[in-house]
Amino acid sequence: MAEVEQLLVCRDLRKDYGERTAVNGVSFHIDRGETYGLLGPNGAGKTTTISMICGLLERDGGEVTVAGQAVDVSAVEAKAAVGFVPQDLAIYPDLSARENLRFFGKLQRMSGKELDERVDAVLELTGLADRANDRTEDYSGGMKRRLNIGIGLLHEPQLLVLDEPTVGVDPQSRNAILEAVDGLRAEGMSILYTTHYMEEAERLCDRIAIIDEGVILAEGTRRELVDLVGQLDRVNMSASGDLPAATKALEAIERVQDVSSGDGAVEVIAEGARTLLPEIIRVTSDAGVEIRSVEVTEPDLEAVFLHLTGKALRD
Repeated sequence: MAEVEQLLVCRDLRKDYGERTAVNGVSFHIDRGETYGLLGPNGAGKTTTISMICGLLERDGGEVTVAGQAVDVSAVEAKAAVGFVPQDLAIYPDLSARENLRFFGKLQRMSGKELDERVDAVLELTGLADRANDRTEDYSGGMKRRLNIGIGLLHEPQLLVLDEPTVGVDPQSRNAILEAVDGLRAEGMSILYTTHYMEEAERLCDRIAIIDEGVILAEGTRRELVDLVGQLDRVNMSASGDLPAATKALEAIERVQDVSSGDGAVEVIAEGARTLLPEIIRVTSDAGVEIRSVEVTEPDLEAVFLHLTGKALRD
């Protein structure tokens, strides 16, 4: 099996502001085609970390490489491999989307047919083609965010860095942004995504690092992180029939830790409940119980963050 190439490598990043250390020993890597999340509350060090990765901020320690090239504030070629989408909108409201893209494309030394083709492609990708010539001051918050992402994609970077891209937008616009990121993932784009919304990290990211007070506390897939908490999944069934018989039968299933029933409901506590669900339903039905509804509840990243820090993610 071919070894996956590590596109981004960060080793022991550190940034100090006087006596305060904003980022302290942050290390991680992103493989080609991977979406990697930095999940943490406001002030956790996410923006400082990505600013060093993008070569926008001098580091006080550590090193960053993108596609094998060292990144610092003067490394033009290495920085060109990264598309950065800041949390604050970086667009000109008195220009149209097309004019904004052409302006930023020229800053990337693009011109002529190449620039025209990339502008058209990005307008299609972001769903702004039908409003391409309208002034962006008339855009919704979500449209402005999508244009912001488009500017980061214009020069076809190898790594796209998104800093809290859904902050301050309405639910419909937020969903449109998440769908756009989903589309980029499907095309194999490598993405570094920062957020304090656990549901975004769970939906988009292959691996997630939980960061707080400038330190990565844990890293892994969603399942690996949830396993740190030691909590089990719950299956709640609304049901009628011989509940005691179903309870006894369910307790015999491997990986089922506990079963309780009563008042028209059965609760099963198990490891990996989703994979067990067909067996749980079959055993319950075979015991003469009619199942009206089923709900599976798994530990989430909020529980992981609380476990690691003793505080809620959005405190």
